[in-house]
Amino acid sequence: MKTGWKTLTVIAAIVIVSGMLAPAAQADCGFYNKGKTKLVPQAWDGRAATLLPISAGSSIVGMWHVTFTAEGNPGGPPDGTPIDNALVTWHADNTEIMNSARPPQDGQFCMGVWEQVGPLKYRLNHFAWSGNDTENAPSGIGNPAGPTHITEQVTLGSGGKHFTGHFTLDAYDLTGNVVAHIVGKVEGTRITMSTKVSDLL
Repeated sequence: MKTGWKTLTVIAAIVIVSGMLAPAAQADCGFYNKGKTKLVPQAWDGRAATLLPISAGSSIVGMWHVTFTAEGNPGGPPDGTPIDNALVTWHADNTEIMNSARPPQDGQFCMGVWEQVGPLKYRLNHFAWSGNDTENAPSGIGNPAGPTHITEQVTLGSGGKHFTGHFTLDAYDLTGNVVAHIVGKVEGTRITMSTKVSDLL
């Protein structure tokens, strides 16, 4: 009989402690608003031990058609000058790869890492190893060129099919000196099973 009472006492204690902890657990998963916890939809984003408040279709992960356009460069490329037209994939492991429409000798493949910095907001840190400088040797293999560093701040549209933002591009020579600095707007359209070649031109 003593064993039965001990078991009931332990069960009752567990129930009481669980009830005391439940409000705290809920508060951690919601947004605090005027002293009241408002629960928001949660979704597992694929990373260990991470819950982010996201809505359906709001992930940056996927394949994109991305254009880079100069904007706000005094003494540089005029506003509206196309800088690049690329196919870009943002991976679930927070890496990114871009296949640029630039010639292969310019270094058409480059890679980066990204992080989510707010609801529907993302930041990208991207590097390109430039190819050979064929401008000074048009009939053969040119001299090695330095790397390029691109950063982006983008906001994903609520439907998850488009993003817009700004980019900064800094090109370096082999000794680390900046030889070109361009800023502008970046726009992306999600590539789907229905995307056609004409959508990319």
